[in-house]
Amino acid sequence: MSSNITPSESTRSHREVLTALSGLLLGMFVSMLASTVVSSSLPVIIHDLGGDQAAYTWVVTATLLTTAISTPIWGKLSDLFNRKVLFQLAITIFVLATAVAGLSQDPGMMIAARAVQGLGAGGLAALSQVIMADIISPRERGKYMGLFGAVMAVSTVGGPLLGGVITDTINWRWNFYISLPFAIIALIVVQKALHLPKHPKKQTRIDYFGIVLLSTAVALLLIWVTNAGTTTVDGQGHDLAWGDLGNNDWWSLLTVLMVGGGLLAAIIFVVVELKSKEPLIPLTLFRDRTFTLSVVASISTGIAMFGSSVFLSQYMQLSRGATPTQAGLMTIPMIGGLLLSSIIVGALITRFGKWKGYLIVGGVFLIAGSYTLSTIHYDTNFALVSVYMFLLGAGVGMTMQNLVLVVQNTTAPSQIGVASSGVTFFRSLGGTIGVSVMGAALAAKVTDLMGSDSILAKMQAAIMSLGEEGAAVAKQLQSGSLPEVSKLPEAVRVIVEDVYAQGISHSFLIAVPFAVISLIAIIFLPNVPLTRMTTSERRQATEADFATVSTSEGMSVLTATGGVPVVGEPADEARDGNEK
Repeated sequence: MSSNITPSESTRSHREVLTALSGLLLGMFVSMLASTVVSSSLPVIIHDLGGDQAAYTWVVTATLLTTAISTPIWGKLSDLFNRKVLFQLAITIFVLATAVAGLSQDPGMMIAARAVQGLGAGGLAALSQVIMADIISPRERGKYMGLFGAVMAVSTVGGPLLGGVITDTINWRWNFYISLPFAIIALIVVQKALHLPKHPKKQTRIDYFGIVLLSTAVALLLIWVTNAGTTTVDGQGHDLAWGDLGNNDWWSLLTVLMVGGGLLAAIIFVVVELKSKEPLIPLTLFRDRTFTLSVVASISTGIAMFGSSVFLSQYMQLSRGATPTQAGLMTIPMIGGLLLSSIIVGALITRFGKWKGYLIVGGVFLIAGSYTLSTIHYDTNFALVSVYMFLLGAGVGMTMQNLVLVVQNTTAPSQIGVASSGVTFFRSLGGTIGVSVMGAALAAKVTDLMGSDSILAKMQAAIMSLGEEGAAVAKQLQSGSLPEVSKLPEAVRVIVEDVYAQGISHSFLIAVPFAVISLIAIIFLPNVPLTRMTTSERRQATEADFATVSTSEGMSVLTATGGVPVVGEPADEARDGNEK
């Protein structure tokens, strides 16, 4: 069997693997840098564009939504087309959309550009996992997963810092242009360094109807979650409640239409996928216990990862009065936890071949980090906040990549693309829904607190004490756009910081039950040993086994009949011919 495996695949040295991975690592670095460089600047960006909390949430959610929807599409395409070309296409889409985002003149344009950006991000996320499976076995992949964790950590730490400095010293628009030269280098490196084994050609069939249905279902539910319970203003300045078409903000006619439409689209999607010859997400994968439980666990990881990156930056700026640069520095403990856990655990998995214990510890850290962050206030000791962030980061680092690894270890080689992208899809979907729900909870909590009698009395007294300056401050707070807290007078700033801290801690509480579910799913994962064969080697081994079986069957026919069957004809027909 081993003779059917090419030497380049079975004897690839550590240096050759690193050379092949360099393009992937650089592509992921471009993706992460372009995404994180704006995270510390988003409050300033939304303030300058005149957006409110809903716009802030959708600037993030738009990218996560299209990333989630496009991930299984890229995964399916990777089983049908050249994976290297697809990876280069994903980089190109991502950076062009990022550049357009830098030209945004209003929140709508920014959200649209970020949505297109997510299409490229989905490709980079899905294809990097699939390509890794092509060239590295699950047993050896742990230490290389650590490299991806390191790149993620460096870009996640460096991005907000770089973005904060650019925003404070130049202009936030340059945050979107900074990734362009890195993208050009990534395309060149991928072209020269990434060499993948050839895959057998398959008949191409894309499930377009499934794509439309999935997009419709997810988009309707997210738009409902983001807007339900909020109010907007019409052209005459009158408040329009989301529930004006019904008796209640959350239980209104619009709610029935959007939730009902989303659920109907989801049900039709399931029916279509069951009947499709080339389904976008093969629902037969859910028969595999490992895949199903990994998907459940990945949803919580996505909520923790995306939710923390979005709302921790807001907490630093809106609740602690930090500048964008300072906010980037203050989130380092979380990234440190992610970096250390992903590298150390990856190396340990490769060395000892054991993985389940580390995932269980990671699940415990996710619960601890989510819960402790739900207790923070504007004046909580920052050392404690750092410990809470470190716990959450360590939990994400131990679970995120390794859940994909576990699925790839047990999935048939022909379905590696859709299985890997399936886990990534549900992680992104979990993050998208999590950010939307947490953002809606934050907006509702802040609105309630700002309208309470106690806060109104404190705010009125603080504004009155400012004299003439108070009128301008009051106008800014009443505009509905996100305040630039670091520039508010101290008397008002303390009140606003307290309100936003309560809102953000309330939103983190939502992640706790999902983290508990994630731990339960991890505990019940089958503890299957990691194989030392790459996907390409497993595919060739399967083909070799099939050829051996076919040859054995053919020899049985020859022995029984004494004749030579015609190639392509059934054995019975050959036997009938000899009998004649």
